[in-house]
Amino acid sequence: MSRLDSFHADARVAVIGASGGIGAALVEQLVALPATGRVFAFGRRLDEQSDSHIHLAPIDITRERTVREAAAVATSEGPLDLVIVATGILHNDSGIFPEKSLRNIDAGVMADVLRINTIGPSLVAKHFLPCLRPGHKSVFAALSARVGSIADNRLGGWTSYRASKAALNMVLKTLSIEHARRFPDSAVIGLHPGTVDTRLSRPFQRNVADGKLFSASQSAGYLLDVIERVTPNDTGSVLAWDGSRIV
Repeated sequence: MSRLDSFHADARVAVIGASGGIGAALVEQLVALPATGRVFAFGRRLDEQSDSHIHLAPIDITRERTVREAAAVATSEGPLDLVIVATGILHNDSGIFPEKSLRNIDAGVMADVLRINTIGPSLVAKHFLPCLRPGHKSVFAALSARVGSIADNRLGGWTSYRASKAALNMVLKTLSIEHARRFPDSAVIGLHPGTVDTRLSRPFQRNVADGKLFSASQSAGYLLDVIERVTPNDTGSVLAWDGSRIV
């Protein structure tokens, strides 16, 4: 298990999307770390927690007012050391599903996917990046995906999801440049969690290679290990669960 020893003592962490599979696993592991002082868990639907180190609060990343209010809650006791955006959509029960070809492109579906996968994390960055601790290592990380890589796209399909993650990667790169001017000890990164056994990936697990389908807990552990090793030299990068760089 990662220890997050490279962060400020009693690190203050915010997880946005804590009601999802990976988000919930991140909260569970973060609160168990001796180096973590406080975990702010934000989500649309959250179960009550008995641990006094966890502060639960609502958020809807598509509504800027709730993002602004969440940032105010998270900084009510001081600056943050780590912010993880663990939100995203690939499919739902309301007609969103990855396109198999250009014939399946739908303007409304594409707008919804971009709103959740790109615009939402951008709003979180707008309100949470200024809340990071100056003068010490801090990290803003958002879950991205390898399929957002332009160089690695050899299969096509999944147009909206690929585009939304590629756009997110560009947002993170752009914001990392501006952020570094005021927070030179900080890093803004994208994280590819691998293929994780959650509701998001369940319809697409049939062709996953043996040993490459991770539990949410397994993926969360890998991601925290990557975050522990991140330095300011990595800012603007998209890193996979094993620390390799995605371009």
